[in-house]
Amino acid sequence: MRPTYLEVNLNQLKQNVAAIRAHVGGAKVMPMVKANAYGHGVDGVAPFIEQYVDYFGVAIVEEGIHLRSLGIKKPILVAGGTLIEQLPLFLEHDLTLTASSLDLLTAADHLAESTGKMMNVHLKIDTGMERVGVHEYEAEEFLLKSLACSHLKVEGIYTHLANSEVMSLRARSAKQSPTTQEIASAEEHRLAMTSSALQLERFQEVLRFYEKRSLPTPMRHVCNSGGIVNLPEAHFDMVRPGVLFYGIYPGREMERKVNVKTAATWKSKVAYSKVTQPGRSVSYGSLWQVEGSPTRVVTIPCGYADGYFRRMTNQARVVINGKKYPQVGRICMDQFMVNVGDDEVRVGDEVVLLGEGICPEDLADWTGTNEYEVMTNINARVPRVFV
Repeated sequence: MRPTYLEVNLNQLKQNVAAIRAHVGGAKVMPMVKANAYGHGVDGVAPFIEQYVDYFGVAIVEEGIHLRSLGIKKPILVAGGTLIEQLPLFLEHDLTLTASSLDLLTAADHLAESTGKMMNVHLKIDTGMERVGVHEYEAEEFLLKSLACSHLKVEGIYTHLANSEVMSLRARSAKQSPTTQEIASAEEHRLAMTSSALQLERFQEVLRFYEKRSLPTPMRHVCNSGGIVNLPEAHFDMVRPGVLFYGIYPGREMERKVNVKTAATWKSKVAYSKVTQPGRSVSYGSLWQVEGSPTRVVTIPCGYADGYFRRMTNQARVVINGKKYPQVGRICMDQFMVNVGDDEVRVGDEVVLLGEGICPEDLADWTGTNEYEVMTNINARVPRVFV
């Protein structure tokens, strides 16, 4: 097996689901397993976790088909945009369609009628994300049409929050005066939470369509990871944890209300170890060189082709034998180097790239991005090992 691999703790994912369930009460749980289960490896994650969840969420129809090929029986919602020509795949593989427009809804009903089958759909309302979905102010015609679609089972209705991860400021004593940064943060928080509150208000106004007509309301779901933590009033009938399911909080300053932990550890091994003399440069571009006295530089068989971003050059840290060391020199496509100083680090010693005090937030900071991009960019050539 390749010495560079991602170890995924399946039992931790199970515990994360339990923690999310405890937080949302009786709401169903639909983990998002799009993008190869956020880089964790859907082939191992989905079959293991199926018995502990109610639904699966993916972004594209191909991901739904792949889940069925793994033997997944639970309902699968395809949440991303779908083209009309893709609709037959939903019937063929028993996938749930996100009906995000009047045209798509109508086409789905005509197709289902022509085949004599029923298609499951969730209606998508755009309350402020401006991505896919029918605007809330145009929703009445859309919902009326859905009632007339005799070959569609309208199982759910949902929207997506744009700013749910913003958390309130930490409490401070009355004696402390607010700093300029705190005032700016407070304003950012106020605007973001107003946005979430406004989106929720718009969604609830759409739902009154059913109440006014004394009709049963389809299954309602709003909350992504940030909403699960910050908006208990929006948990409704189902929640859609993304990074939270994998033990990562979507906001750095969020209060840790849900007891989840990171499930992935990225590991490798030292492939080469040598002493480098003062004045000698390391790697492409000569961006780092040894100064003062000879130092041991070791080579790790992992690089930006594996998702260990080139932008982390001379910033990243790894753990070897329980101690943190700096990455040095430009990160290569398949390898990078680490300065271990005077320590006796040998070929074959384990190297931790993520875990043991190095969290996804660290990799995100070194890269200048967010945790989502870090995890989903761990390349498929990095084996996933499920424990």
